[in-house]
Amino acid sequence: MTQDFNAKTDSVAAPDANRVFLVLVDESEEMHVALRFASLRAKKTGGRVALLHVLAPAEFVHWLGVEAIMKQEIRDEGEALLQKYAAEVNRVTGKPAIMLMREGDQAAQVAQLLREDRSISVLVLAASTSAEGPGPVVSHLTGKGLDDLRTPVTIVPGGLTDEEIDAIT
Repeated sequence: MTQDFNAKTDSVAAPDANRVFLVLVDESEEMHVALRFASLRAKKTGGRVALLHVLAPAEFVHWLGVEAIMKQEIRDEGEALLQKYAAEVNRVTGKPAIMLMREGDQAAQVAQLLREDRSISVLVLAASTSAEGPGPVVSHLTGKGLDDLRTPVTIVPGGLTDEEIDAIT
């Protein structure tokens, strides 16, 4: 029996409430593009958005009290950034974002999270529009980190406008 792939069907794929779109939250100009793309895809598929913010490792400080204060300030700034973008995700999708925070190298932490958390369906990144290249995480995951990757990656051009993102999602 053959199937006619051109035939129209009345069935529509059921939303996948388990689909999780991971977005790396930082202060880059292109991050907004990845966030909007992931939020709109999550809304259309019935999925959710997870936000990951990676804290840079604290520089060595000679006084433990000062180091603890510096680490807490960095963590507070990271939490505020996550809260800001979580509110945007909630506004677009109608669902709360999953918020994650780690410390270390961004590319390494993203790769480790993808290995550990099998609930993440898609990693959404936006490529930098700068002359230096697409960005360290995109470069890592499309280069030497590609062999270990078991999660699909969507790389969105960082220069897209909101209207262009709306048109393709």
